[in-house]
Amino acid sequence: MNVSGPLADALRGIRVLDLSRLLPGPYLTMVLADMGADVVKIEDPKVGDYLRAFPPAKGGVAGRFLAINRGKRSCALDLKLPAAREAFLKMVERADVVVESFRPGVMDKLGVGYAQLAAHNPKIVLCSISGFGGSGPYVDRAGHDLNYIALSGVLGMTGPAGGAPQMPGVQIADLAGGALWGATAILGALLGRDRTGKGAHLDISMTEGSLALLAAELGNLDAGANNPTRGTETLNGALACYGVYKTKDARYLSVGALEPKFWIALNQAIGRAPNVAELVGNPAQQQKVRDELAQIFETKTAAEWAAFFADKDCLVEVVLELDELADHPLHRERGVFFEIDGGEGVGTIRQVRTPVGTPAHAGPPPRLGQHTDEVLREYGLTDADIAALR
Repeated sequence: MNVSGPLADALRGIRVLDLSRLLPGPYLTMVLADMGADVVKIEDPKVGDYLRAFPPAKGGVAGRFLAINRGKRSCALDLKLPAAREAFLKMVERADVVVESFRPGVMDKLGVGYAQLAAHNPKIVLCSISGFGGSGPYVDRAGHDLNYIALSGVLGMTGPAGGAPQMPGVQIADLAGGALWGATAILGALLGRDRTGKGAHLDISMTEGSLALLAAELGNLDAGANNPTRGTETLNGALACYGVYKTKDARYLSVGALEPKFWIALNQAIGRAPNVAELVGNPAQQQKVRDELAQIFETKTAAEWAAFFADKDCLVEVVLELDELADHPLHRERGVFFEIDGGEGVGTIRQVRTPVGTPAHAGPPPRLGQHTDEVLREYGLTDADIAALR
C-alpha cells in the first residue's frame, strides 16, 4: 500500500520560509511539506544546510539530508547583506510561516526578528526552535540533544536500575522535543490566525519539549512516588513482565505483558505457571521472575519465537534492526517506506513516511540555491531586484 494520506493537501496554499538547518527545523518543515505546504529553504550561499555534508552520502549528498528534505525548494540568500535582508522581508509579506533554529537573539541581530517580520506581515507565524528557550538563564548557552534530555530528566529515566544513564539511540529532543512540538504549535497558530487575523511568535524549547514527555511520570512524583528514576518504574525496567530478553541466537525480544490477561496468556504459552501476583512483586521477586523468563527465551532463536507467538496474543515482538524494517510485513503492507527520484547524480532514494501519511507530491531534496530565481520571482521580486542580489 502506497497512497497519499488524507492530509496530503491539507496545507495547500500555506507558504513556509525555512531558515533552519540540521535536524529539528528541517524535519518539522518536511512534515508541513508532506501535508501540502510550499516549503522554501532559505540558505546561506556559502555553506547552506551543512547537514548535506555529513557522511555517509549518496551521490555526494548526506543520507540524513536526503531523508528529511523532500518536497522542498532552496533559495540562496545571505541575510547579512542588506539587499538579501530586504529581499527576505519582501518574501515574508507573502509568506505564512517562518521557521528558524538560530540561537535566541540572532534573528534580531540580522534585522529579521519577529518585530520586523510582523511589521511587514502582521499575520506571519514565526516558529523559533532553540535548546533552552528564548528566555531564562540558559538563553545564550550552547547545547546538543544529549544536553537537552539531561536537563529535561529524560536521560535520568533511561538505563538500568543503579547504573549509569544510557544514551538513547535516536535524537529525542531534536525530533520529539523540537520538531513535532514545533509542527503542532504552527498548526495551532495558523488555526488561531484564521480567527483573530494575527500571527504569533512561537518559542519552542527542545528541553521543555523533552520534559513534556515525562508528564505521566511527573504525575506519579506529585502523587507521592519515591524518587522515580531509571530502571525502577513500571515502564522503564522495574517489572519482569515489561522488558527485553535475549534469544538463543543473541537477538532480543520485547515483552510487554503488563495486564493480567496478557501475563497469564504469556506464561501459559511458554509453559510457565501463571501467577498475577508476580505483576506487583518486590524487586527481589521481579529479579527471580526475570531470570526464569530469561532462561526460557534463550531456548529458541528470534525467528522461532516470532513464529511461535504469531498466533498468540501475548505482547511479544522481536527487536528489529534498521536493515530489517523495510521488509517487515507490517511496514511493507502499510506503505511506511516509499521511493522518490533523488535528482541528478543521486538516483532513487528510499523515504520513510510520517504518520500523517504519504505525501501527494514528494519532490527530491534540493541542491543549495537550486530554485533561487524561481522562488524570488514567485515572491514578487523583479529581475532587477534579483540582479542586485548578485
